[in-house]
Amino acid sequence: MNTLSESSVIAVEPVPASKPWFVYLVRAANGSLYCGISDDPVRRFAKHQSGKGARFFLSSPAMALVYTEICRDKSEALRQERLIKKLKKSAKECLVLTYQSD
Repeated sequence: MNTLSESSVIAVEPVPASKPWFVYLVRAANGSLYCGISDDPVRRFAKHQSGKGARFFLSSPAMALVYTEICRDKSEALRQERLIKKLKKSAKECLVLTYQSD
């Protein structure tokens, strides 16, 4: 039987968890919804409001961050973004309503 002595145990540094990413929806002044991903959706929304970050907001300014969903990593956030972008506007509005009622 193999037993480990204290001297044979090697300290292992914990592997840092990957930084969470988010998929988010921003409402534009014309009522349309913009879907994107970020590791900091509040900071990204501020960029959108300042007129930087997405050409989408050149025609209608960003008004409100109306939905965020946390994801495990950037890859998962990209998958969720693709799924949300495929939804009809009515389904996206349901996401917004669900988020606001939480």
